[in-house]
Amino acid sequence: MLYFDPLYFVYMLPGLIIALIAQAKVKSSFNKYSQVMNLRGITGAQAAERILSVNGISNVQVMRVSGSLTDHYNPKDNTVYLSDSVYNSTSIAAIGVAAHEVGHALQYAFGYSPIKFRMALVPICNFGAGVSPFLIVLGYVLSMPVLLYAAIFVFSLSVLFQLVTLPVEFNASRRAIAAIGDYDLLGDDEIKGAKKVLSAAAMTYVAALLQSFLVLLYYIARFGNRRR
Repeated sequence: MLYFDPLYFVYMLPGLIIALIAQAKVKSSFNKYSQVMNLRGITGAQAAERILSVNGISNVQVMRVSGSLTDHYNPKDNTVYLSDSVYNSTSIAAIGVAAHEVGHALQYAFGYSPIKFRMALVPICNFGAGVSPFLIVLGYVLSMPVLLYAAIFVFSLSVLFQLVTLPVEFNASRRAIAAIGDYDLLGDDEIKGAKKVLSAAAMTYVAALLQSFLVLLYYIARFGNRRR
């Protein structure tokens, strides 16, 4: 009963619940502090450009991207993309998110090794995450343990990616909070709100790692000891 395996829910349900809680927390924190405007009237885009300028980084653009919480830094085109709810917003949440994304640009600019390692893992992990379900099905249907073991191995790379992501994201947040304080973008009380937003966002990465790890454990428990 591959498609109605109770073991699947034993491993998957805890991770799903934690992920939903983490997502709800980050949305709640962002929504709360997106309603609190900073006293200096600085927008997310201005904060990002200020941090880049002070650090002597002139080859990174700051551009707007549609959506909510779609903010990211793309190293391929050296661009910090800020969402509609961040780019022109003067909220505390917007400053925190913008500074965090610039934190990734700083990581690349100053040779932070973990982010380069994570970037190198992206194509491998995308391939592994895409092909592992097919290997599982083929290995199960054809009774070929070697395909099941291969699926477990390639999926483990996704877990490695999530593991490497944690220090990268935590470091970007630390750089963000340091920059916000050092460059006087927010007052002391406002910085506390930005920290709460970034801390909530960080928990989504912890939840993602837990989910990936539980999937890997399920694969090992369900298929790791199969024999012909």
